[in-house]
This record gives sequence, C-alpha cells and structure tokens, in this order.
Amino acid sequence: MTERVYDWPDHYGDFQWFIEDRFGLFIHWGLYALPARHEWVMTKEKIHPEQYKKYMDRFNPDLFNAREWAVNAKKAGMKYAVLTTKHHEGFAMWDSDATDYKVTNSPYGKDIVREFADAFRAEGIKIGFYHSLIDWHHPEFTIDGLHSLRENEEEKAKKREFDQYVQYLHQQVHELLTSYGKIDYLWFDFSYPDRDWDWSKGKGAKDWKAEELEALILKLQPHIILNNRLDLNRGVYTPEQYQPKRSIKKDGLDIVWEACQTLNGSWGYDRDELHWKSPEMVIKMLIDTVSKNGNLLLNIGPTARGEWDLKSMEIMERISEWMKYHESSIYGAGESEFPSPPDCRLTQKDQTIYLHIFSWPFRTIHLSELAGKIEYVQFLHDHSEVKFYEYMESDIHHHNVPVVEDGEVVLEIPVIKPDVLVPVIEIKLK
Repeated sequence: MTERVYDWPDHYGDFQWFIEDRFGLFIHWGLYALPARHEWVMTKEKIHPEQYKKYMDRFNPDLFNAREWAVNAKKAGMKYAVLTTKHHEGFAMWDSDATDYKVTNSPYGKDIVREFADAFRAEGIKIGFYHSLIDWHHPEFTIDGLHSLRENEEEKAKKREFDQYVQYLHQQVHELLTSYGKIDYLWFDFSYPDRDWDWSKGKGAKDWKAEELEALILKLQPHIILNNRLDLNRGVYTPEQYQPKRSIKKDGLDIVWEACQTLNGSWGYDRDELHWKSPEMVIKMLIDTVSKNGNLLLNIGPTARGEWDLKSMEIMERISEWMKYHESSIYGAGESEFPSPPDCRLTQKDQTIYLHIFSWPFRTIHLSELAGKIEYVQFLHDHSEVKFYEYMESDIHHHNVPVVEDGEVVLEIPVIKPDVLVPVIEIKLK
C-alpha cells in the first residue's frame, strides 16, 4: 500500500494513534438533558441565564454509571471517547474553580469529568474533552446573533468585557489539562467569524486569543491532538452530519479528518427527536468514512438520569455484533489504492483489502486492476472461502461461467446474502 503523507502541524502531537483507532464515541451531556428539547434549547427558546439556572438546581443523574458507559463503548469497538466538559450553555461538568455554575453545585454533587476519565481510561479507551468556546451563561460573553439574549434590548445595552471571558476560557482549559492526567484529544466548538448580523459579528481566533490558547495547551500536554475549530486553519478537520464525497486532501497531502455523526437529529438528549439512523446506516457511515481515510466520532446524548436511552442502546448493540467479526476492516485501515466496485466500499491495510458490500449483487462481483495480485479470498464473519476467477476458463462463453475481462478478478458469491448487516470479504494480496 502506498505510504501516506499527511498535512499535520509539526508542533502538534502525534496523530498516528488516531488514524489507527478510527472509531470514537462522542458524548453530549449537560443541563439540556432536562428540558430534552435539543442541546441548543437555551438559545432556540431565548431563555435568560437566570431562568435556565433552574436546570442546574434539578440536575441529579442518579442512574449515571461511567463504568457501564465505558464497557458499552468498548464492546461497540470504540477506541476513544470525547465528553462535553462544557457546552454553549456554559455549565461546567467538573469541579471548576473558575465558576459556581458547575456540576458539584448541582444536586448530583460529583465531578462527572473525573468519573468519565477514570472509567474510560480503565477500559483502555483514550480520553478526549469537548469544550465550547461559546458561553451563553457567562456575564462577560458579548451578545451576538447566536446568544439566547439576542432579542433582549436591556441586556444588549449592558457593557460587557469580553477579555474577562477569554481569561475565564483559558483558565478552564488550564484546569481540564492539569486535573485529569493524560488527555489525548481536545475538541473545541466552535468559531464563526464569518457570521454577520449587522448589529453584531461572529467570533474567531482573534477573539479567543487562539494562538495563546493553543500554546498553553501544547505546553501543558505536548502529545495532545486538537481539532480545527479554533479558527487557526489546522488540526483534525471535523465535518458534522455530513459524509464527504471522497478522501480529503490539501496541496496533495492527506488531511486528518473525522466525521461527527449523531444517532438521530440531535446531539443532546431530545425526547421527541425520532429521526433515528438505522444500525445498518451507522455501520455504513463508519465503513464509508474509513474508506475515505477518516475517523467516525459517533454521538450519544444521555438522559437527565444518566442513562443511554433504549433506542441508542439497540443501535450500539447491533454495532457491537458487527464489529465483533469485522473490526479488522476498520482499525488501522484506510483508503484503498484500488477502485471500488459499484455499491461497495474498499478499505485497505498493508497487503489486505476489505470489500464491504453495501448492496448485495447476484452471484458475482467484478474487481478492477487486481488480476494476478490475489492470493486468497474469504468472508470475514465466518472465514469461508470465496472463489475467484482471473481469466476465462474457456474461449467459449458458457451460460453459467463469469465473463472475465482483461485486468479483472471476478468473485463468486452466494445468491443469498449472509446474515450480517454489511458483509465484508477479505482479499489477501500476494
């Protein structure tokens, strides 16, 4: 397989573990689990921070079991996990010294970030923190067109010292990177300097003092990797709710990237959001992403009691079943150097190609550019052999013999699809 060269900042940590692991868990959890009407409920419904505080006064996830989460994530094949330490609502999910608006002042009273980090690390899962650059609760965060107080003229008239908020932002990041041991991944959300509402503008790298923040992060944890949402035009590229058409490159170099996807239409727990992705669709998204040299960060929004809802658990269980037999086509794999047949995706790891069949064809699959290069072919789920043809067995085209064109290999597959969501054929090259 052709060695890949990546566009990656020299001063950032080593990303090799990231492209090896390929599959991660995103957890969006905060006060918004109580109203259960989307994680942006505060701004969607224009709720004043003082009114929103009622959710902190009632936050008590009595069924939260971080170890159970970690075990479920590991069973599903997830190698790293990213927890929301603070979302745009401003609520700190740890015992922050910078604010009273934190989980240890809620009825729950315990540091959720610590419970998460300890439990997931114990299962061998790498630790990531999501941290919002935006904060609709902080009194010095200047009001813009995304803020929950954007239509409150009295609040908009108040003078706000944004530099004080930036100091607060940097202080909280410092806390997160000095209190919980090794953190593998820091996932910021988000910059929006291109937004303009006439009366206010969006915020970006200059506003966050992103260069200083980045330097602080790398001083504290030099090994860490960062995403690209500090508006510095570097880090892991993170498209969300969208699957790119092909692998992503910059100036001919591969980009380290990660597709961020929800199980339904919301990141946080939303009781009435019913646009669920099927287990088959989720698995296909994972395969599709890896076939384009990317990672999948798959999100779950826990309930206000601290559990994963039944529908999420059902999907995770099906993912677990599939990964049990097919993980070798995901971990350490990436885009293949060979073209994919119709309705399929190829991933490749060294001298092994993995053919993921999205739509089951009748009897044969034609592979281009592989004639004379194949040693052995088998299904992954049961290691049963798959016969293949590299040339015509006769000059006469019999009615039941595959027609093999120059340079092609034809796989002969069963008429009935195997009983797995997405069958995978392993092709060993010579």
